[in-house]
Amino acid sequence: MAKDLEVAIVFADVVGSTQLYDKFGDTKASETVAHCLDIMKDATYQHNGTVIKTIGDEVMSTFETADDAMGAAVMMQSRVTTETKDGGIPVSIRIGCHYGPVVQEQNDIFGAAVHTANRMTSQAKARQIVISGFTVEKMTPGLRKQTRQIDVATVRGRIDEVALYELVWQPDEATSMLPTIEWESQERRASRLLLNFRDTTVEVSGERKAINMGRADDNDLVVKGNLISRIHAKIEMRRGKFVLIDQSTNGTFLLNVQGQETFVRRDSAILENEGTIGLGRAEQPGSNLAIYYKAIE
Repeated sequence: MAKDLEVAIVFADVVGSTQLYDKFGDTKASETVAHCLDIMKDATYQHNGTVIKTIGDEVMSTFETADDAMGAAVMMQSRVTTETKDGGIPVSIRIGCHYGPVVQEQNDIFGAAVHTANRMTSQAKARQIVISGFTVEKMTPGLRKQTRQIDVATVRGRIDEVALYELVWQPDEATSMLPTIEWESQERRASRLLLNFRDTTVEVSGERKAINMGRADDNDLVVKGNLISRIHAKIEMRRGKFVLIDQSTNGTFLLNVQGQETFVRRDSAILENEGTIGLGRAEQPGSNLAIYYKAIE
């Protein structure tokens, strides 16, 4: 029988697990991922949470309070950071959380709040805890002081934007927190994004706010490959930021100049500074199918 609940929904996943298997082999990588999953589940139980399900390298949990959810998230990050150092494999996790209404049926939950929580995770970087403004409102005042607003994002099924906050969980960062940014009132400087593929260059800017990429000839950037969809992804300029929206079967792989890798499938990610885009598979700089991007003020 279905019942309505209000809970804090947490998604935690291992960053770049596919690359772990490629680099370290199946045995060592699978042991590392399994250890991370055990840490995520144990932290959930220790903070009065419920593990809803495990999906590959990701754990989905629920908590009655936002404070319990954040306590579990901090424990997950801290333990993964310290307990995987001796294994010889550099591994990190990212976490997203949203507090909202869900419908529980048997051992699973459904509803728009689940999509919003998953969106928070897709916006998080390695070693980061990203939460919605609704979650911050449910926190006790002391914990709320450890958060700072970092962005706003659109969420599937919502016509308004959701404020993104970061929970600062590392003590050295907490001592030097920046003040909350007033995103609604802040004026953003006009900028442009240059995309280069072989001999073709396209620009996204205030004059041209969106472009499409894929193997179909009517795309703005045509990239041929057997893993590339006809209309694979698009890039839009939104509120002074450049957002890549994947619409493909095989997903889009991003690699920035700091070496951080992001996999996006049927979701979106913000393009900052410069890096490489791979459609359907990861592409290293110098690859024949690599697309280069660079944001210019």
